[in-house]
Amino acid sequence: MHVQFANVAVFLTLASAFVLLLNLLSRLVHLRLDLAEKRIPYECGEDPVDDARIKFNIRFFIVALIFLIFDVEIAFLFPWARVFRQVGWIAFVEMFVFILMLAVGLAYVWAKGDLEWVRSYHRRHSERIARVVGHREHPEEEAAG
Repeated sequence: MHVQFANVAVFLTLASAFVLLLNLLSRLVHLRLDLAEKRIPYECGEDPVDDARIKFNIRFFIVALIFLIFDVEIAFLFPWARVFRQVGWIAFVEMFVFILMLAVGLAYVWAKGDLEWVRSYHRRHSERIARVVGHREHPEEEAAG
């Protein structure tokens, strides 16, 4: 049994020695240029125009998370499709429930407005404040209505 793992042990030993040798060799022969450009934050090849610690719009992260969630969940369909005929109707019902849960999640995100890149937050917020205060933001709406 130990003979079966000898090939793996030899391969791992040689691979580790190769990596260590290349790292040591690169440290010995590389040029050491200490330039000011090496110390600035990298922003996709562009010269930085401001501090790197600025606030980003949270919409970037929300859209990325929504994409990631639905993308990973859709990846579960491929193994299911592969074994669908062997498993039978129970797999169909389970996948139907799974897709139904995805559709409910999509409807929730859509109704919440997280799929819109530009939300009309300011208008909804000002209308809510106007209801609390007791006046409308646009008096011409009262005359028309």
